[in-house]
Amino acid sequence: MALPLIPATVIGSWSFPGWYAKLCADVAETPQLFGPADLAEAVDDAVRLAISDQRGAGLDIITDGEMQRVDFNLGFYQHLEGLQPLPRPRRWGPPAHDQRDRYLCVAPLRAPRGLQIVAEFQRLRSLLSAMLGVEPAEVTRCVAVKVPVPGPFTLAGCIQGGDVYRDREEITAALVPVVNQEMRALAAAGADFLQLDEPSFACHPDRPERFLDIIARTVAGVDAKISLHACFGNFRGRAVGWRSYRPVLRHLAQAPLQQLALEFASREMAEVELLASVPPPMEVAVGLVDVKNSWIEPPELVAERLRLVLRHLEPERVQVTPDCGFSQTARHVAVAKAKNMVEGVRLVRRELRASS
Repeated sequence: MALPLIPATVIGSWSFPGWYAKLCADVAETPQLFGPADLAEAVDDAVRLAISDQRGAGLDIITDGEMQRVDFNLGFYQHLEGLQPLPRPRRWGPPAHDQRDRYLCVAPLRAPRGLQIVAEFQRLRSLLSAMLGVEPAEVTRCVAVKVPVPGPFTLAGCIQGGDVYRDREEITAALVPVVNQEMRALAAAGADFLQLDEPSFACHPDRPERFLDIIARTVAGVDAKISLHACFGNFRGRAVGWRSYRPVLRHLAQAPLQQLALEFASREMAEVELLASVPPPMEVAVGLVDVKNSWIEPPELVAERLRLVLRHLEPERVQVTPDCGFSQTARHVAVAKAKNMVEGVRLVRRELRASS
C-alpha cells in the first residue's frame, strides 16, 4: 500500500497488557490449567489490542506486537531440536543478561517444523481481515505490516556448542538455513516487509566484515523488502554492548538489504552524522524515542531529532521508530510515546510540504 513520506512504525514488539503478562506467567508455571482454546483466545485478544494500540497511535506500519512470542527471540529455542536447557547461573539481584535462558547443543540443530513465524503472520492477517472486513489476501493492501525475524547470529548467542559445534560461528552457520527457510516461507505466505533482528551485530564490533556473509546467506532468495535491526540490547531495559555504530555501520550499509533500523534517542542522537555514509537507495529507520525510560518525549523533541536526521538523509529514505521494541515498556508509556512520535513526524511532514 502507499505510505506517507517518512512513515512511522515500531521495531517489532508492543507492551504486553498486564492481564496477558500474568496469564503468560501462569501458563509457564501451571500449563495444565489451560486448554488450547483458552490459549488461542488469549493470544487473539492480545494481538487485537496490539493492533488497536498501534493504529490508534497513528502508526503507518504495524506488527502483531510479538504477542505470540517470549521476548523477541527467547521463545524460538523451543522450536529447535538438539538443545538442552542449562541452569541459570544467577536468578536474584539486579537484572542483567546473565539471567537469560541458555542452552547446550547435544545434537545438530534442526527446526523440522520451522520457527512458527508464518503462523504468527497468518494469525495477524486473519485478525486484520476480520477487523477490516476484507479477504486475508487483501490485508496488506489496506494496512502496511512488518514481520520481525530473529537473526542467526543473535540466536546463537544463547547457545553453547558443546561437542557438536566449535564456536559461535559454527552455531550461526547451522542456524542460517533455518532462518532463511522461515523468511522464504513468510514471503511465500504474503509477508512483503521482513525485519531481521540482529542486535548482536552492533554489540560485537570485532571483525564486522563477517556479518556481510551471514546476512547474504540469511536473506538469499527471499522475495520481500528486508530491514536489519541492529541495536545494543534491551533485556529488562538494559543495553548489553558498547553503544557505537562506528565500527560496523559502513559494513552493514553494504549488505543486500533495503533498510537499516538503528537506535539514536537513548544515545541523545550521538553518531547521527554517520547516516550520511549510508548509500542510496538504502533506507534508515531511525530510533527517535527512548524505550529504556518512562519519560514521554514531546512531539516537538521528536520533530527536532528528525530534522537533525534529515540533514544527513533524504526524507524519502527515512522511517521513524522507537529505539527498540516496546516489550520492556509499560503499556501506557508505550502508547503515549508512540502517539507523540507520530505527531512529531507529522510536524516535520507539514514543514516539508510547506517548503516544497
